Amino acid sequence: MKARVKWVEGALMVGESASGHAVVMDGPPEHGGRNLGVRPMEMLLLGMGGCSEFDVVHILKKGRHDVRFCEVELTAERAETEPKVFTRIHAHFKVGGAGLTDKAVERAVKLSAEKFCSASIMLGAMAEISHDFERVEL
Repeated sequence: MKARVKWVEGALMVGESASGHAVVMDGPPEHGGRNLGVRPMEMLLLGMGGCSEFDVVHILKKGRHDVRFCEVELTAERAETEPKVFTRIHAHFKVGGAGLTDKAVERAVKLSAEKFCSASIMLGAMAEISHDFERVEL
C-alpha cells in the first residue's frame, strides 16, 4: 500500500491514496492552518471508524442479515503531553435492518474488533479500545 501527502501551504496538505482518491487535511489557525480540512489525527480516527464499520456491515451481509443502516460514533481521548497519542477510543455502533438480532450485531462488532479491523487492532496496541452497539428501528 502506498500513499502520498503533499504540503500546500501553512498547515494545508493534500493526501492521495494509491487508488487515486484525495483528501484535504489542515490544521487550526493557531498552528498556521485555515481549518479547510480534517486534522491528521482525525483521519486516523475516521480510518478506524470506516474500517470497523465496513467489517460490521460485511459480516452481517455475509450472514444473510438484512442490514439497512449502520453508523459508528467514535469518541477518543488523547494524552495531555507530546506525543499526544490516543489513549482511549470508544466506538458506538448504531445498526438497523429487518430481523436483526442483538446476537448477530454483537457477533459482527466483536469479530471486527478482535479479528478483522486492522486499524482498530493496530490502534489498540497503543490505546484502550472499547465497543458497544444499539439496534435502531427504521
